[in-house]
Amino acid sequence: MRTFAKELVDLGPDAILAHSLLGTASVQRESRTIPIVFVSVSDPIGSGFVASLARPGGNLTGLLFYETTIVSKWLSMLKEMAPRLARAALVASPRTSPYNYFLRTAEAAASSLAIEIVPSRVENTADIENAIESVARVPDSGLVIPSDSTMLRNRNLIVTLAARYRLPSVYYDRSFVTAGGLMSYSLADPVEPFQQAASYVDRILRGENPADLPVTVPTKYSTIVNLKTAKALGLTVPPGLMVAADEVIE
Repeated sequence: MRTFAKELVDLGPDAILAHSLLGTASVQRESRTIPIVFVSVSDPIGSGFVASLARPGGNLTGLLFYETTIVSKWLSMLKEMAPRLARAALVASPRTSPYNYFLRTAEAAASSLAIEIVPSRVENTADIENAIESVARVPDSGLVIPSDSTMLRNRNLIVTLAARYRLPSVYYDRSFVTAGGLMSYSLADPVEPFQQAASYVDRILRGENPADLPVTVPTKYSTIVNLKTAKALGLTVPPGLMVAADEVIE
């Protein structure tokens, strides 16, 4: 990624569209002057991309992927689906996700739901297998999978392990649910941020400064539930969650 970022910056573009935490960090490392519009970044302040969401202040701006409050929603959905749940492993890679950003909110929200958060930092498939097997040893446990490209690449493995160990799980992307995962709460339209990014690139090419363009926060989310998976786990989807669901997979 760093090699590609350097090659890209050396071409001297008027603006760069960067995707993901790793992609944005790689491009920023190579240039502090070329305007950069990022997409799929969840912690731009903590990652050092912008000074604030309202006033980015540098050469970067873009579209926020997930606010920290999303973690509270994931945990509440998990507790609603499995009321006896007492432990939830937060599984992701610190290399490809803003792990501590999600962990802080998870730990803050967990006490009110009587859930213990189990930090599970992983980097590869072996780590993922070990983390999920470990949490499964304790009864009434579940999984929270936050936004992370490492998790996305391994979604079939994660879904398979969750089913094997009968772990109720909530995911950040609908592709996990269509692959057999239990449920997700995610952006309603994953294409929309890229369309919005195009308008930001256009404004920059017309002379506006990225330092003055506020980071856009998403407002539309969707809930997806897999009834077949719920049945296999011995869970009954609560009426409230069924009503809230934008899509039900049977």
